[in-house]
Amino acid sequence: MVAMLGRRIGVAAAAAAFIALAAFGSASSTPKSFVKSTVSAHDVVIFSKSYCPYCKRAKAVFKELELKKEPYVVELDQREDGSDIQDALSDIVGRRTVPQVFVNGKHLGGSDDTVEAYENGKLAKLLNIGVKDDL
Repeated sequence: MVAMLGRRIGVAAAAAAFIALAAFGSASSTPKSFVKSTVSAHDVVIFSKSYCPYCKRAKAVFKELELKKEPYVVELDQREDGSDIQDALSDIVGRRTVPQVFVNGKHLGGSDDTVEAYENGKLAKLLNIGVKDDL
C-alpha cells in the first residue's frame, strides 16, 4: 500500500499516510472515531495525562472500587496523537481538560464529577456494584 501511494503522491505523503493508518487503524479513522470506538469497547475509559494530579485522583477512585476489570486508560501525553484526541474530546463532550471519564459508554465527566459520583453512589449504580464508604 505504501509503495503504491509513494508512486502517486510522493514518499513524504505516503509516510504520513502510513503513520496515520498505524495510529488510527484505517485510512478513514479520525481522532473522533478513535474516542467513540474506545468508549464503546470498554466498560470504563479514562482519557488522562500521566503527570496530572486530577487524573491520578480519578484513577484512584476506580482502584478504590476494586473492579474486576481495570479501567482502560488513554494517557494522552504518551501518544503522538494525544493533542488531536484531546481536541476530539472537546468536540464530543465540550471539554478539553483531563481527565475525561466514560462509564458504560456514557460521559461521566472529570475528576470532581467522578469523585462526586463515587461519594453519592451514582458511580456504583452505573457499574452495578455495591457502594463503598471510604474514599
